Amino acid sequence: MDLLLILTYAAICIAIFKIFRIPLNKWTVPTAVLGGVIIIGALIFTMNYNHPYSEVARSYFVTTPVIPVVTGQVVEVPVKGNEVIEKGAVLFRIDPKPFELKLQSIQAQLVSARADQSRARELALRNVGNKRDVDLTSARVDDLTAQLGLAQFELDNTVVRAPSRGFVTHVSLRPGMMATRLPLRPSMVFVPEEGPYFTAWMRQNSQLRLTEGDEAEVAFDGIPGEVFTGKVKQTIAVIGEGQVQPSGTLLSYSGSPPPGRVPVIIEITDPKFAPYASLMPGGAYGQAAIYSEHFHHVAIMRKILLRMAAWMNYIFPFH
Repeated sequence: MDLLLILTYAAICIAIFKIFRIPLNKWTVPTAVLGGVIIIGALIFTMNYNHPYSEVARSYFVTTPVIPVVTGQVVEVPVKGNEVIEKGAVLFRIDPKPFELKLQSIQAQLVSARADQSRARELALRNVGNKRDVDLTSARVDDLTAQLGLAQFELDNTVVRAPSRGFVTHVSLRPGMMATRLPLRPSMVFVPEEGPYFTAWMRQNSQLRLTEGDEAEVAFDGIPGEVFTGKVKQTIAVIGEGQVQPSGTLLSYSGSPPPGRVPVIIEITDPKFAPYASLMPGGAYGQAAIYSEHFHHVAIMRKILLRMAAWMNYIFPFH
């Protein structure tokens, strides 16, 4: 863009010098150069300040780690990778035999405990037994009833189902493997069908001209030559570089950390993006420009710049 402005200004100066027959001397040439520096510098400053641009933008998507409630050996994996399934569809099954045996054991103990409870109550009514025996047998029945519910819950969860509509990617689970309920070792990665979030990482001084609803344009590296319109949906109020978590260590200065950028979510509203939406993978990379209501006529420069970047995407060695 800088080169384009300089060439345009140079062409205008040459035309003016020739049309009006202005002589080239130590006054006219420096004046033209100084005027170019001031004019082009003012245009670029006005454009950058009022219509911010980010060369770092990406389409983000949420994943759900599939962690079974119980630990056991996998006996079946009916789901196929990257195939859209409905909520409740079976992802995999864990061998239910140990959980069935546990359930049967508790059921048998519960039958015996209820019989003891019944005898204790009958003896208490005849004044042969005491109330303490009734309380003890009742407590055992209540405890076994709770254990029975938990055992049934664990048995039901030997069948792991999809939490929502979506798909499982990179299915590497196979029958015979152990599925564990460790949170750091999910058995699968489920991708809900809720659409990606396109986020542009803007410099912090751009916040002065960022307003929800502002016009925006997006260019994807994977769709060269195309620019899609949208709008600013949300500006995230926090930056990851300043995150603090509870620990036993005090904050201290440890060098110069990067300043970080402001994440701005852009909603693509351009109808012509619809045919490309299914082709763009989650995590697609691109650039974005936002046009504020201030000095709106200068936005044409930013639009030209973004379209130049979109056309440059045809040249793969540059990326």
